[in-house]
Amino acid sequence: MVRRTRVVVVGAGFAGLAATRELAKGGALVTVVDRNPYSTFQPLLYQVATAGMGTADVSYPIRTFAARWPNVRARRAALSKVLPNERRVELEDGSSLEYDYLVLATGVTTNWLGVPGARENALPIYSLNDAAILRRRLQHYLEDTAAGRRESTHVVVVGAGATGVEVAGTLAELRRRTLPLTHPEIRPDQTSVTLVERFDYVLAPYKPRLRQAAENALRRRGVRMRLGSTVASVEPDAVVLKDGTRLPSDVTVWALGVTAPDQVADWGLPQGKGGRITLTEALNVPDHPEIFVAGDLAAPPKPLPQLAQPALQMGKHAARQILAAAKGEPLRPFRYSDPGIMATVGKAEAVLERPSGLTVRGFPAWLIWIFVHIAYLLGGRNRASVLLNFFWRYLGPRRTATSVTQ
Repeated sequence: MVRRTRVVVVGAGFAGLAATRELAKGGALVTVVDRNPYSTFQPLLYQVATAGMGTADVSYPIRTFAARWPNVRARRAALSKVLPNERRVELEDGSSLEYDYLVLATGVTTNWLGVPGARENALPIYSLNDAAILRRRLQHYLEDTAAGRRESTHVVVVGAGATGVEVAGTLAELRRRTLPLTHPEIRPDQTSVTLVERFDYVLAPYKPRLRQAAENALRRRGVRMRLGSTVASVEPDAVVLKDGTRLPSDVTVWALGVTAPDQVADWGLPQGKGGRITLTEALNVPDHPEIFVAGDLAAPPKPLPQLAQPALQMGKHAARQILAAAKGEPLRPFRYSDPGIMATVGKAEAVLERPSGLTVRGFPAWLIWIFVHIAYLLGGRNRASVLLNFFWRYLGPRRTATSVTQ
């Protein structure tokens, strides 16, 4: 009897689950490991943070996912060590798993860029817990401001990439459309949303006309723009810019960059820019070809954007190479098929850019953005719930646009 290939997949994000799905269909024995018992749909975390959705809408149980295949097992644990020479990983609970092939798809973490006070005083928005903490902070501060226990609830968002733009646009809409109904005690001058970006434009990867469209949409929603500004430090009640300007900030949202977690250095694997693991064109480690890396932690020879689509495609490619290697077949280099990029600014406003150069903005791009994201959610209940939440939030009564005040 031929022994089936044993694969350990560490990380249950886009890359890890894509690899698991492909390996399972190929007949490998797969153990998927993650420190959380759920997978998070990160592109919609800003909706959780701004109370448009609940945490259950953007998460999916890993064991439910694994139960689709009899040859897949799920394990809740955090990775402690990678022992390549022994083909074994050690977990933080003291146990270990042996493998024939290993897929590392643990993702990355917030990069504070050495800015004084950022780690202590700013809130990231990279995990489900981050989004929940930001949501609770906003809820408490708004209630305290309405009751007179606080002077204000000013929000500063640092970083005008897709996440920063989405957070700022959504908060600005809530401030203008919903708070006057739910918190009539709060004066307009007691709240504000400011977006800080070191470039002179938002959404750097996009074409200039889409950048300008997004900037105009943010300004129409009342977002204060501080473009071409670099953050010098973050204080408990302010963001200080390099030119000395002090922006009042009761809540500072850090949407600026990611890096590999510190513990990756302990794995003994080659690292490149941002601590990501250096790979061959086939997405495996040069000196340990049985170890593949996919998603944000991967650093192939040709750099890729740290988005959902590259992660999905890398996960699937890594799995296919493992199945091929197990049969003695040669590995193939990874080729990224770019479907384009998109970001939403708020109600009926988004920008979309295809590799062909085609651009779409406004309401059509917004509808495309919604349905593309729903298509990639795990679970029919999640898809239905998210679709309902989107249209209820943006097309329903203004007083029901958010539960941040409930």
